[in-house]
Amino acid sequence: MEFGEKIKELRKNNQLTQEAFALRLGVTRQAVSNWENNRNLPDLEMLILISSMFYISLDELILGGKNRNIMAEKLIKDGSETRRAKFNMITAVIGTFLLFFGFACFFIKASSVEYIDSSGILHENFYLIPIGFLFLFSGVLVLTFSTAKFVRSHFKK
Repeated sequence: MEFGEKIKELRKNNQLTQEAFALRLGVTRQAVSNWENNRNLPDLEMLILISSMFYISLDELILGGKNRNIMAEKLIKDGSETRRAKFNMITAVIGTFLLFFGFACFFIKASSVEYIDSSGILHENFYLIPIGFLFLFSGVLVLTFSTAKFVRSHFKK
């Protein structure tokens, strides 16, 4: 059974009009009509409210039995898109920080003073150059792979 049919059946079994049902949920009658005709789907908070109103589990409401319906597919798709967006954001932040640390290493190296002490030992923070290059390379690598993955998934649609 499709989600719209399930909502309509639950509403009619409880002798509610679309107007009364919408009033109890705090939405418009048109929203209920769109749900019942599978034009739109309610958000997760509304699903929880509907399931508690009719004393039905979310599984039964969303999945409508053993077969997946449009609502289940939408929730699965939305969940994977959310995970993908979080992954892209996290990798972009990590890549940006790596680039920042790489440039910071070069800035510190350029602004630091090199000197020879009284015993003839050179004091120089030469190690900042390879560390800076490592941070820059890592940042560019992370951002490149993140962008490639985003573009690939975007064009798959």
